[in-house]
Order: sequence, then structure tokens, then C-alpha cells
Amino acid sequence: MSSGWAADVLLGVVVLAGASVQRMTGMGFALVAAPALVLLLGPAQGVVLANCAAGAISAAGLVDSWREVRVAAMLPLIAAAACTVPAGAWVAARLPEPVLLAGMGVLVTAAVLLVMAGARVPSLRGAGGAVAAGAASGFMNSSAGVGGPAISLYAVNAGWSVREFVPNAQFYGVVVNAFSVTAKGLPQLTAPLWVLVSAATALGALAGRALAGRIPDRRARSLVLLLALAGGLTTLGKGLWGL
Repeated sequence: MSSGWAADVLLGVVVLAGASVQRMTGMGFALVAAPALVLLLGPAQGVVLANCAAGAISAAGLVDSWREVRVAAMLPLIAAAACTVPAGAWVAARLPEPVLLAGMGVLVTAAVLLVMAGARVPSLRGAGGAVAAGAASGFMNSSAGVGGPAISLYAVNAGWSVREFVPNAQFYGVVVNAFSVTAKGLPQLTAPLWVLVSAATALGALAGRALAGRIPDRRARSLVLLLALAGGLTTLGKGLWGL
């Protein structure tokens, strides 16, 4: 775990960048920020902070788009995630830190590569696909802070447009991150760090909202995935180095 003012500033920058990306695209906070938060705070605190911030940003995004949420379509995803979140929290609490870092790196890297490839998986269609995607997402969200790629893959295979995906991803993010935080508790941060994280989250949300109509979706998505891939590989490398 890093400490000192430089680490605190870096933490604020990471949270701000992740919040901006999520506000623009509907998800991406964890992909961009979780690997860096894990390296700065350690796996347990980094993941649960990613859960808290991603849930808060999703809630902010829903203020403008809650009427577009397809609740019936999201229920199988949420129900399946609710069943696997405790398992992810249990695994994360019991693995040695190097093993957990390496596992997170593998999960993030593999998920990003699948999303970048636009993987088409017939089993991720229909109600069964929703349950499978939700179960995978809940486990990954609770254990590594990155539940979004499984939902993104489901949306691709279900033929959802970006306009349909964003509000539903935000709704899912609020609920499943709440599950994850409930299973693991709040991160143990000092009062100044809570102020810093809250301010960075709010500023990131404002910046993302301002940039949302100015940066093409494809370019924003590519940036998110490249940052996530770099973070996943870095986390994997640190985990393997510590084994």
C-alpha cells in the first residue's frame, strides 16, 4: 500500500479519470481505476473503493436517464449477480495478496480482450445468457471490482445499442455495487482521503457529463479499453513478481 501526499494526489487523479470515463460511457470506472486503486491501497481496500465510487457515479448518471431503464430485462442479471457476490467476497478475503493481484490482472486483461474482440457467444443470449452474464459479473465485481465487461458482452450479444446500454448499465452498477459493498463493508480511509475521493468523484462526473457529447463513443470506448488493458497487465505483473 502506498502512502504520502504524492500517492494521495495520484489516488485523486485516478478516481477523477475513472469517474469521467464512467459518466461518458455508462461504465468503465472499475476498468480504468480499479487496477491503480488496488496497487495504491491494496486489493481489499482498492476493490471496495472502486465499488463505492462506481456505484455513486452510476447513481449520478441515472438522474438524467432513469426513465430509459428496462427493469424487467435487468432483473435476471441482478438476481444472478446477487447470488455470486458473496462468493467473490469470500474468495477475495482468503487469497494471499500476490495471488489475488495476479488473479485480478488475469480477469481484467481477459475481459478487456474479449470486449475489444467483440466476442459473439451464442450462450449469452436470452434469459440463460442474462443469468450467466450476471453470475460472472457479480463474482468479478465483488472479487476484483470489474463486473462491467460481462454485462458489456451480454449487451453485445443481445444486440443492444449504446443508447439502450448506458442507462441499463448505470442501473445495474448502482444495484450490484451496493451488493458488493454490503458484502465487504466500506473502505477504511482517513477523513481527508474520503473528502479527496468524494471531490474527485464529483468533479469527474461533471467533466464526463461535459465531454459526453464532444468525444465520439468509439474513441472514448477505445481509450477506456486501452487504459484498462494497461492496468490489468500491470496488476498481473505485480502479482506474479510477488509470488
